[in-house]
Amino acid sequence: MATTQLTASTISAKGFSFFEGLRHSSNVKVSSFLPLNQNGQSKRSFRGLFVKAATTVAPKYTVLKPLGDRVLVKTKLAEEKSVGGILLPTSAQSRPQGGEVVAVGEGRSVGKNKVDVSVKTGSQIVYSKYAGTEVEFNGTNHLIVKEDDIIGILDTDDIKDLKPLNDRVLIKVAEAEQKTAGGLLLTESTKEKPSFGTVVAVGPGPLDEEGSRQPLSISAGNTVMYSKYAGNDFKGGDGSDYIVLRAADVMALLS
Repeated sequence: MATTQLTASTISAKGFSFFEGLRHSSNVKVSSFLPLNQNGQSKRSFRGLFVKAATTVAPKYTVLKPLGDRVLVKTKLAEEKSVGGILLPTSAQSRPQGGEVVAVGEGRSVGKNKVDVSVKTGSQIVYSKYAGTEVEFNGTNHLIVKEDDIIGILDTDDIKDLKPLNDRVLIKVAEAEQKTAGGLLLTESTKEKPSFGTVVAVGPGPLDEEGSRQPLSISAGNTVMYSKYAGNDFKGGDGSDYIVLRAADVMALLS
């Protein structure tokens, strides 16, 4: 049976326009084509094809002004090495979750009031992991996100210093149980992920129908139980685990 060998030179990236808008990574790897040889065995014709998913703004445009409650963020570079110094391939590099605000929209209307965006140009922010649209502007990676996708303001490199926004809460996660109730030592794979911890900081609260802030009923220092699969996980500078989630995902106070 006749087979056709595909090579990188015979494929145009224009045929992959449906990858536009993907946000997980600045590069999308398309699996290699594996045509069959005469013996029915797979034969790799090329190692892979990378298609850029970020929207590139033409150099002739020098100003990008977000609208409404959107924010333009200059993202931090992805980590190219592991903690142990091992060079990471592109597919294994974690997507940055922070950056510097370079432009903000004019805000939005809530009820009869106009509400400004709560972050300012120059602020260092952290945003939800899969939020926003990637944009390459002036040769640099940026992200356009809605204000509601911004977790908080972080002026240092340690997540414990985060100032949550809106209805979000920063929690230091309790350590996982080392033993079962019967005294058996648990391995790392069998330890259950904790769903409770101590509140470190809280946001100013959500907006009501008239655009006024409604304070949260949770305070720093409270021990709380929260939904197990909610929020965004972070590792603190001291090795402790932290999570940022919405107040609505906090289920109970513990004392």
